[in-house]
Amino acid sequence: MDRRDFMKLAGSSALLLAASRRAMAEPSADMWHAVELEYTVALPTQGASARLWLPMPARHRETFQLVWRESWKGSAPVGMITTDARTGVALFYAGWDRPGAKAVTVRAQVDLRNRQADLSRADESAAASLPGNVCQYLAPSRHVPTDGIVFSTAQDATRGARSPLEKARAIYDWVVQHTFRDPKVQGCGVGDVKSLLESGTLGGKCADISSLFVGLCRAAGIPARSMFGIRVGPSAISPALSAGEDISEAQHCRAEFYLAGTGWIPVDPADVGKVVLDERLPLSDPKVQAIRRRLFGFWEMNWVAFNHARDFALEPPKPGLALNYFMYPQALVAGVPRESTVPSAFRYRIRGQSL
Repeated sequence: MDRRDFMKLAGSSALLLAASRRAMAEPSADMWHAVELEYTVALPTQGASARLWLPMPARHRETFQLVWRESWKGSAPVGMITTDARTGVALFYAGWDRPGAKAVTVRAQVDLRNRQADLSRADESAAASLPGNVCQYLAPSRHVPTDGIVFSTAQDATRGARSPLEKARAIYDWVVQHTFRDPKVQGCGVGDVKSLLESGTLGGKCADISSLFVGLCRAAGIPARSMFGIRVGPSAISPALSAGEDISEAQHCRAEFYLAGTGWIPVDPADVGKVVLDERLPLSDPKVQAIRRRLFGFWEMNWVAFNHARDFALEPPKPGLALNYFMYPQALVAGVPRESTVPSAFRYRIRGQSL
């Protein structure tokens, strides 16, 4: 598909999605609000080849996120906004094969509304009956193992809990109680659960803390996954959870777990630690305790979800770029990866604003 055909298809999809979002904005529900993400990337001009991948807003999140317009412009002879068939990751890809300007601007307009789970609908009697596409989120992975110290910690954290909901809540409380946000960690952290537990200090950032929740849930028999995204706009919960117009360093990882009868339940244990650090409050402070309770089963949607993929390769071309997770812009220039967590070194800027 060439760029003109793609843009025609994108335009048709935008009309359908715009109609859907208007129909879904019921007065009794949390109101939808629109935001725009804009990537501006200018890679080094030297070298014949360059490959660029940008995480784009996740599609098929109709209860809390609707993507209704995407576009790009720039010097890339090859460029596309697409969805990876293997992982479901939404992304922008651009490639250059000769020296010269290597710059693009990519925009996405998204409707968002707060996501609140109804935990009263959990069917504990059917807890063992999971859809086939959910069972994969019980499996261990390179960065999220479920044996050894992860399994024993999950056993300790859930002692006395009987149902999946009770176990998930016990794990959430254990993670909030035992972890802390470490500002020295680069980016959002690695999210290596075994290493975090073996460190004994349990300090990290959002990818570390959310991955720990996911790993402990899986070890306890509860499907769970991380969700990677980016903050945009102010927070009604805390100034610590807000973002300005320049969101180049506003990436944030959350988590969710699955309950039969209810579906995927949102949680955000990492943001409790962020409030503690940024507002200089103890964990026992009434404000922190209220936020702690609220973020079990709730996502405030001043945040755009990207994807939940772990340990995969970005393609095209082959060989692609192997990743732990995809939350930051990624690029190969003359075959050498750029430093994705440092916007000035990579040479990108991400802007976010309300529409």
